[in-house]
Parts: sequence; C-alpha cells; structure tokens
Amino acid sequence: TTANLLDTIPPALRDRMEIIHFPGYTEDEKLNIAKKFLVPKQLKAHGFKSSDLRFSEKALSKVIKQYTREAGVRQLERSIAAVCRQVAKQIVEKTKRTPTLGAKKVNDYLGTPKFHWGVAEEKDQIGVATGLAWTEVGGDIIKVEAAILKGNGKLTLTGHLGKVMQESAQAALSYIRGRRNFLELEEDFYEKLDLHIHVPAGAIPKDGPSAGITMATALVSALIKQKVRKDVCMTGEITLRGHVLPIGGLKEKLMAAHRAGIKTVVVPKENKADLDMVPKHVLEDLNIELVRHMDDVLNIALDNKIGKLSLKVSK
Repeated sequence: TTANLLDTIPPALRDRMEIIHFPGYTEDEKLNIAKKFLVPKQLKAHGFKSSDLRFSEKALSKVIKQYTREAGVRQLERSIAAVCRQVAKQIVEKTKRTPTLGAKKVNDYLGTPKFHWGVAEEKDQIGVATGLAWTEVGGDIIKVEAAILKGNGKLTLTGHLGKVMQESAQAALSYIRGRRNFLELEEDFYEKLDLHIHVPAGAIPKDGPSAGITMATALVSALIKQKVRKDVCMTGEITLRGHVLPIGGLKEKLMAAHRAGIKTVVVPKENKADLDMVPKHVLEDLNIELVRHMDDVLNIALDNKIGKLSLKVSK
C-alpha cells in the first residue's frame, strides 16, 4: 500500500509495516511526466486531437508551480483535465481561441494562482536570515526575523513553532552568550535586552532542529547590527558549542533554494554525501558551503567579518 503521510497511519498498524520512503518528483520530472503522459491521456479522454489543444512548456511549468503543491502529480493531472473541460466548452460554444495554451492564458482557465513559493530577499537586512525547510510536498525557504528590545532577558518565540524548534532557539541564544567576546558583546548584554524571534506564516505549524543556525544568524545580525546577505540561505542544527549538525531532506531544500533564486547555501559538512542525490543542474547553479561550526556560518552569511571573529571557513 502507499500513503502520503506516516502520521495518519495508526501506530499499531505502522508497527507491522516495513516503511519504504520515496522522494517526491522534482519540477523537471513533473514537467516531463505531464508532456509525455498526462497531457496525451487527458486529450484522449476529452476527445481532442493533438492539433485541437497544445500545452506550451511554460504553461505546464506555471501550472506545476502556481496551481499544485504535491509530491506526486495527482493534482497536476486534475488541473490539466480542468483546462481540457474549459476548452471543450469553448469549442461547443464556438468561442474564438488559439490552439496553443501559453503561460499568460493559464489564469483564464484555472483562475487566480493558489500557491506562491518563497523567493529571496530583495536586499540585505539586519535581523533577517533565510533558512530552508522540508515538507511532505517538497522543500521551501523560510524567513527568520529577530528583533532586539530593551528589557530584562526575555526570549519570545512566535510563528507557531514546535517544541524542537523552540529548543533550537534556546540553543542558538546560549551559543551567542558563550561567544560574546568574539562577537564583541557586553558581558551582561542579555540581562538588558528582550529578544524576539519570529518565523512568518504564523498559521502554519513549524518544527524540527534544522533552523538552528538560521535563528542564530538572525539573532547575531540583530545584536551586532550587521546585515545578512540576501543571496545566502542555510540549514543545520546548532549545539551549545556552536557545532553544526547534519539535517534531513537536503535534496528538496537545495531545490527550493534554487527555485527561490538563492546563490549560496550553507550546509552541514556531514551532509556532503547527500549532495549526490541533488540534480546536477541545481548543484551547478549553487555555491554550496560545507561548514562544521557556527562561526563559519557567520563569516559566510554576514556582510562583514565580525571583529575578532575571523576563523577560516571549513572545507
């Protein structure tokens, strides 16, 4: 049997199963499946000849990116079928149209786009770092915002964060406190300030340890008033000593970075072997920085070196 989510399978039943994980299709794979199988299938099902309706490659790409969000192609096939029904209606009503469906015409048949993937920031900013997330339907980028306020050491976390992600924020803060000399922060800086970390899209639950280095970067940026580079994103778990630990879902995360227009991605060095699973054209367009320590992350992500913090990036 197959399933999209393991969480919905009762534990007693799951315990009797051998779980075999299959990665979701990439956008290129979905496009090829649509061109070779889904479109011909739906044209035949609706009684069309190939000359009656042709989907341009850009139109199919737009349907994949803006009207579906899935690991497979079920919703993609439904969307193609919906277009075919609309065209069939136009033929019956003898409405004037062109046989080739271009990207600009997709909205006329499917309405307003349903989904919007994250994109890179337009400019370098203080207190805003870009991370990567894995979901059941693929990877996406996340923005982590940090604000520094006068206070007495309170750490506020918002954005519907799960327990593991909240603990990652605590670990990130403890790393910063332990490195205050290198970051040129006052010894009692934490006692005079309130720190607020927010991850936008508050209605969507978020969890996992892989945003640890992203939260640490956003906090450091806000504390020392240095901008984070807009073309850099990152993923990795952080320890109290600043070590960067490996994460899961690297293939999907790197594809999300590529789609968002990111140029440099910071990845735990222990994930190096996972790069073999990433499509070659994605790796060719990205600058992958493999790191072992949070100090290396800061040297890559921030606009300038941090005072005494000038450790060489691990390779």
